[in-house]
Amino acid sequence: MKVMQLLPELNSGGVERGTLEIARALVADGHESLVVSHGGRLVNQLETEGSKHCTLAIHKKALSSLWQIRPLRQLIEAEQPDILHVRSRVPAWLTHFALKGIPAHKRPHLISTVHGFYSINRYSQIMTQAEKVIAVSDSVVQYIQDNYKNCPPQDIVRIFRGIDPVAFPHGYQPSAQWMINTYKDFPQLENKFVICLPGRITRLKGHETLIDLMQQLHSQYPQLHAVVVGGADPKKAAYLEEMQNTIATKGLTEHITFVGHRSDIREWLALSNVVLSLSNQAETFGRTALEALSLGTPVIGWKRGGVAEILSRLYPQGLINIDDQVALIHAIQQHIDTPQQVAEVTSFSLKEMCDQTLALYKQVVQASN
Repeated sequence: MKVMQLLPELNSGGVERGTLEIARALVADGHESLVVSHGGRLVNQLETEGSKHCTLAIHKKALSSLWQIRPLRQLIEAEQPDILHVRSRVPAWLTHFALKGIPAHKRPHLISTVHGFYSINRYSQIMTQAEKVIAVSDSVVQYIQDNYKNCPPQDIVRIFRGIDPVAFPHGYQPSAQWMINTYKDFPQLENKFVICLPGRITRLKGHETLIDLMQQLHSQYPQLHAVVVGGADPKKAAYLEEMQNTIATKGLTEHITFVGHRSDIREWLALSNVVLSLSNQAETFGRTALEALSLGTPVIGWKRGGVAEILSRLYPQGLINIDDQVALIHAIQQHIDTPQQVAEVTSFSLKEMCDQTLALYKQVVQASN
């Protein structure tokens, strides 16, 4: 079986990571794996792991992208994949037009993955126009059923994103050297009860909620310290400054530390006593919450989107009704007063995600034979 996955670029992010994971699984199972994108820093890894990469400028939401329809059609005709798997809207549209020029009996099967809650319009609808539509969570299934009535429910397949339990082992502790370096850089964290808010610095991630709860709790729990792990891109510099001013005004500078963008997120999640998920918009999946739970770190978060699906299955005591600040503070107090245990995570595995995706590919190919 030969599978061609199409996405805008291969730099970093959840869609890209998922593409590489499926590519790796295809190769391991003896299939041919091709990925079409505009390129990026993950191409080298993709090729080292046995896939072929084809560079096409299928990344821009612009009229100029229409020039890529013919080269894409030629590539499909030359490679003759059994399956095209589109993972984003621009590649999905270009694939849609490229297939129009190929006789129906010669067209590959088309599968899409809906990774996000896209804006609801004709442009986004393309993601639901495939033989099978993979949704990364029950929330995404619901979003498709509510907003795209053209998509038959039997064509929607829920396949949860998965993580590798070997990369996030239960009970993991950062190395002594890492701890020494971290306490040298951030001496204010030593011997503290650390609550961590991971995620990029944007207005969506719930930093204001974190500041409010620190204001209410820090005098009662002087050992409490909040860490924000995530960078601010230049456009968000003003928001970061505004937040830091608020923190200073409230006298919380000593109690909240911003550590910026980190590649060692696993160590920070393991160091933390509690990880928070306070986004004020539903997340489609909530991978960081899953990673923290896999390590054995409790997660407390709003009951919405993919995070709620993960918490309800793995750590229901961490679920808080949306915007119920009183319940949120009470839950954190409980965790400080009585350390909680997180059971070892056995679901949401990377292997399950790969097995289910490959099984779907095979099912679609066999159904037409």
